Amino acid sequence: MAQTQGTKVAFGAIKADPTLPVEVTSDTLDVNQADGSAEFKGNVLVGQGEMKLSAQRVLVIYAEATGGVARLEAVGDVVLVNGPDAASAERADYTIDSGVVVMTGDVLLTQGANALTSEKMTVNLTDGTANMVGRVKTILIPEKSE
Repeated sequence: MAQTQGTKVAFGAIKADPTLPVEVTSDTLDVNQADGSAEFKGNVLVGQGEMKLSAQRVLVIYAEATGGVARLEAVGDVVLVNGPDAASAERADYTIDSGVVVMTGDVLLTQGANALTSEKMTVNLTDGTANMVGRVKTILIPEKSE
């Protein structure tokens, strides 16, 4: 068991492409014309290429200049999956242009049999890395030799 203040790890076997379309499905949708946002609620599923995100609520914020999606704010039972890796947290903020997802609140990253926990994890989907900070804890399972 290791406890440190910051750990950099690989995340996702496939580098994500933030220029791909973002597909969102949910039980309900509320659009706010005044601030240019859309709120998806209930069993929200977000897909962008190989990256999948699920949550109870996702707020989509559009860029004023282009009208495209600028950011996603996911709250409640958030799960982010990219390739074989999965992470869960209370909240995730995804900035589309940079391909960066910041997950906070009881973050759990699973990679095969290994698991890491922390208070905050910043995932860069374009280069397939993640940085975990805030009481990082991991249990590593050694390979068995035969």
